[in-house]
Amino acid sequence: MKRFTIDLDTRDLRERLHRTRWPEHATFGGGLPSDEMREIVRYWAGDFDWRRQQARLNEFEHFLADGIHFIRVRGDRDAIPLLLLHGWPGSFVEFLDVIPLLAGPFELVIPSLPGFGFSAKPDAPGMSTRAIAARFVSLMQQLGFARFLVQGGDFGAGIATWMAVDHPDRLLGMHLNYIPGSYLPPPGAPLTPAEEAFQRDEARWRDESGAYGHVQRTRPLTLGYALNDSPAGLAAWLVEKFREWADPASVPPLDNILTNVTIYWLTGTILSSIRLYGEAAKTPLALTGRLRVPAAIARFPLEEPFPPREWIERGYDVRRYTELPAGGHFAAMEQPALFARDITEGASALFRAPSAESPRR
Repeated sequence: MKRFTIDLDTRDLRERLHRTRWPEHATFGGGLPSDEMREIVRYWAGDFDWRRQQARLNEFEHFLADGIHFIRVRGDRDAIPLLLLHGWPGSFVEFLDVIPLLAGPFELVIPSLPGFGFSAKPDAPGMSTRAIAARFVSLMQQLGFARFLVQGGDFGAGIATWMAVDHPDRLLGMHLNYIPGSYLPPPGAPLTPAEEAFQRDEARWRDESGAYGHVQRTRPLTLGYALNDSPAGLAAWLVEKFREWADPASVPPLDNILTNVTIYWLTGTILSSIRLYGEAAKTPLALTGRLRVPAAIARFPLEEPFPPREWIERGYDVRRYTELPAGGHFAAMEQPALFARDITEGASALFRAPSAESPRR
């Protein structure tokens, strides 16, 4: 394990942005309109201060261990180990604003998923959410944590759930603000009207908004060539998701979004990140029994599609279920105070008297 400092140059990026070849009549149809994209590219090439953002990132301790990049923020003497897991199109940047709200009571480990950010790119098939779960459990053991709490949204929720399936004795509990799309509970009672409505809504959402996922699952190479070569194209592909999936009242600031996009560009990880869609599809979360790891579920209102509580409880041991007043897919970025408070309050509902059984080895 070794420490490192982020030190990346954006001159080539800015030159490419200035040479963007814009399509004609890009003012109607699906996606971000031309005037909005031109302004984003103009700002990214000129006013966006990567050096300031990089300095902010370097305020934290960055490590590499067995090809996994992570930030570690040490906590108080009896701090609870907490693994924070991002998804796509996010990164570890999603959690920067919650670090000061969680540090102290929690000892934080915030990794980049394999193929994302500063973690190594997989060079062969097989790096699924299930495989990543095993690697992160190993990382936490290497850091000295025999048991820990895990938090996940998007792919992070799938990775956390696989930990609960394959490594339940390593978890104190899990906090999820997303339910994996491939999740199927074990067979049971007939569906309730709310569950049937959810299945219809989910199918409608996938038809109207899920084309990106289908392409990334089935043609990652073809898409990867284009997005890895054009920063304007990459920005359009990623910024659109932040604009569409966030709560309109709490869309993250453009600087935060562009910091995230810049990391994808400078590390060349768009192809390796979208490959995870196909890899995850090979190991769907079709449960054969109910999970025994206690779970806290945070329902942010603009996170869609999101199943009803009874569908979740068929497979998860839900000890706490919270309906939050605001926020969407990027909850830690959009509503850091609500997000951190729900984790803090949820931890006490997941396990009793954590000091009575030390989570450290």
